[in-house]
Amino acid sequence: MANEIKTIAVLTSGGDAPGMNAAIRAVVRTAISRGLKVKGIKRGYMGLLNEEIVDLEARNVSDIIQRGGTVLGTARCLEFKKAEYQKKGADICKKHGIDGIVVIGGDGSYRGAQALSRLGINTVGLPGTIDLDIACTDYTIGFDTAVNTAMEAIDKVKDTSSSHERCSIIEVMGRNAGYIALWCGIANGAEDVLIPEKYDYNEQEIINHIIESRKKGKTHHIIINAEGIGHSTSMARRIEAATGIETRATILGYMQRGGNPTAIDRYYASIMGAYAVDIMLQGKTNRVVGYKNGQFVDFDIEDALKMEKGIDEYQFEVAHLLTV
Repeated sequence: MANEIKTIAVLTSGGDAPGMNAAIRAVVRTAISRGLKVKGIKRGYMGLLNEEIVDLEARNVSDIIQRGGTVLGTARCLEFKKAEYQKKGADICKKHGIDGIVVIGGDGSYRGAQALSRLGINTVGLPGTIDLDIACTDYTIGFDTAVNTAMEAIDKVKDTSSSHERCSIIEVMGRNAGYIALWCGIANGAEDVLIPEKYDYNEQEIINHIIESRKKGKTHHIIINAEGIGHSTSMARRIEAATGIETRATILGYMQRGGNPTAIDRYYASIMGAYAVDIMLQGKTNRVVGYKNGQFVDFDIEDALKMEKGIDEYQFEVAHLLTV
């Protein structure tokens, strides 16, 4: 059973994502409107263990909805995987009068939330990751901004690639998931899309595609390479040696994590933040908020972590088809 809620806290954990601030703002203002006290925990679970806890009022989250990153800060905390530190975290929550925590992050953050729930702290997780790799939800906070940032950068690289008649390998983020690469592959009209879920490491096939495209008069060749495959620079050297065509690698990197969140990331993150507070007040704990089939929903964290997510076969087929 969930405990009675009088004071809640909010933290962001793991990699930052555009839209996290919108979620923080929604949690704070929804909780205050429901008569709760709110605290912010800085630097994720590391900040919890270090008692970096501050009181938050509505005015503290003014003018943050348009900002990228997270005003609370974030950090990796390997210690929180250990039972002794999880208990310490729960004890610190109780010391500060925190009855519940909204955790904004990915799968690793959910495991920390699950541990706190078992120790008597009400917890709700929000899917904050640009990777779109959380199985229980069709949307994750930050993905839309990240994929638009990558798309705009790839358009620019494509311009210069065409001018110099080059092959360009552009590496996008996504950890071990290929969603950013797949979306950019279609949105940018790339000639090849390499994602860890589907790539068979047949580099000769890519080389043959480049040569055939050049014979047909194509002045550039754009390859979107997912972070989970990587090695873009060495791949570029091999392709240039095999084709005789100047080939360059561009790794977009952390620019995809930053920038002003899109309307979608601001809107969905705000609804999710409010939803998290309200389901906690309904007595729910150990939950993760998701967006499925056009609806905001919630799942048991344990069930959510067991779910598996794959690349949609039809979408991948379309990405390949449109390169012809």
